[in-house]
Amino acid sequence: MPELPEIICRAREMNARLAGRPIRGIEVLQPKCLDVSVEEFRGGLVGSKIHGVTHRGKWLFVETSNGHLLLNLGMGGEILLVPTSKLPAKWRVRFDLDKGQSLAVNFWWFGYAHYAAPGKLTDHEMSASLGPDALDVSLPQFEELLSGRRGGIKALLLDQSRLAGIGNAYIHDILFRAGLHPLRTIPSMSKKDVEQLHQAIHTELQRSIDKGAAFYEVGLDGKGGGFAAADLLVGYREGKPCPTCGAAIEKIKTGTTATFVCPTCQPLHDASPPTKRPTRTKKT
Repeated sequence: MPELPEIICRAREMNARLAGRPIRGIEVLQPKCLDVSVEEFRGGLVGSKIHGVTHRGKWLFVETSNGHLLLNLGMGGEILLVPTSKLPAKWRVRFDLDKGQSLAVNFWWFGYAHYAAPGKLTDHEMSASLGPDALDVSLPQFEELLSGRRGGIKALLLDQSRLAGIGNAYIHDILFRAGLHPLRTIPSMSKKDVEQLHQAIHTELQRSIDKGAAFYEVGLDGKGGGFAAADLLVGYREGKPCPTCGAAIEKIKTGTTATFVCPTCQPLHDASPPTKRPTRTKKT
């Protein structure tokens, strides 16, 4: 699943190569990925010109002269810029541009191609419900985000309505770099813990962005990113030695998902005071 590094890299690439180009035609093979009828989708976007591409969380926002095209690759997929005469074997929505090229969008399992008419972008519920991008949050804002919350830290980091863009690919190394166990509760975290976590988010996501994002997600030309499995610290490295202490990395269950941790560098230390049992009065 593409996360913030992949979406940022796709947005930059699309902005550089699509801005100023017209959408001359649209073909839809999977109407269920749309939020409007095929006719309304075509009617809103065909004949418009692409102004630029931005992002938020796991969404791409293609601004046109007649509203926005919103793309979300769901569990994964491709957005390929190809000759119209040489379309890929699989695609779900196709946007025909100038210069004999098309933008072919494919979803592996599910994804979305939505349309927001001019002035209606804020009415798009799925993107309007997103929290700020993880890389856009300052330390004071991050401290405020955690203030008063009582749940686990992993659950909050994965909550897209609180902080957008972090998923199961990067969460393992973020928590490892911060020295936090995924089941650590937010009230138990010290000011230093919060500062280290904020820095870890920026460091880990930026490491991937600097290499063109994950190797398993491809760009407009079909080439994968440069952030490889070998670049991971503990994520998906069960049984391998911790890069810091050498202890064997473990895979543990955390709610409905699993997390990879170093049992030495990420001890489950919860500083929350234990619940005091009521004193039983002795009957006389």
